[in-house]
Amino acid sequence: MHFTKMHGLGNDYLYVYGETPGNAAELSRRLSDRHFGAGSDGMIYISPSRTADFRMRIFNADGSEAKMCGNGIRCVGKYVYDKGYTDKTHLTVETLSGIKTLDMQILAGKVKYVTVDMGRAEILGDAGVPLGNQTVTGTRVSVGNPHFVVFVGDANAARPDAVGPAIEKHPLFPGGVNVEFVEVLNNNRLRMRVWERGSGVTMACGTGACAAAAAAVRKGYCQSLLPVSVTLDGGVLEITVQADGSVKMTGPAETVYEGEFAL
Repeated sequence: MHFTKMHGLGNDYLYVYGETPGNAAELSRRLSDRHFGAGSDGMIYISPSRTADFRMRIFNADGSEAKMCGNGIRCVGKYVYDKGYTDKTHLTVETLSGIKTLDMQILAGKVKYVTVDMGRAEILGDAGVPLGNQTVTGTRVSVGNPHFVVFVGDANAARPDAVGPAIEKHPLFPGGVNVEFVEVLNNNRLRMRVWERGSGVTMACGTGACAAAAAAVRKGYCQSLLPVSVTLDGGVLEITVQADGSVKMTGPAETVYEGEFAL
């Protein structure tokens, strides 16, 4: 099996073109292992679509299937353009959370940056998650997948691995949840660290950055219609929240290497 390792701000996946195999979950667990596999946050399969230009399916490092991945979909755009599957710079991609639209910026014949129309971010309200003798309060947001945005005083000091696993599996979130720890800096600038459902601590989370920006706008910390700069461990994403709550995300996509795996 041929795969391409790619990343968006360090959020790395193994990309395979073709129909999703029946053992995709097992393959993702094996190949994502950073000691015994290629090492990644999961695997993404790209195939033709009947309703869009392409289709993507996402499997996390633990084998669970995700509905959407913001960093991943940018790399899908780069993959199909750079490899000659399309010459379009405006694409539609079918995901489990609906069809997303991509606009790609080309540099020296290769995709460098991608803007994704992520659709409407749905703010579901604040909630408190009791964990032992403390309660963690955050904002529930859906960006096609579930997020719990926790505003903190110092994101760099946050320990996503300390409470992230317990929040992810809390009964309040029957299907699990992504957890973002977000510090408001100034002038539409946020600092964020993340615990991703099914993958753990990652360098970046595109849908999480969208959820954080949407929650910050709702709370009055940031302004809508203006770009919100979200600094993650792996770099910076630019998020714009429209008046109707829809969100656009712009960020880089990079290829790391090509590989072969003996099935």
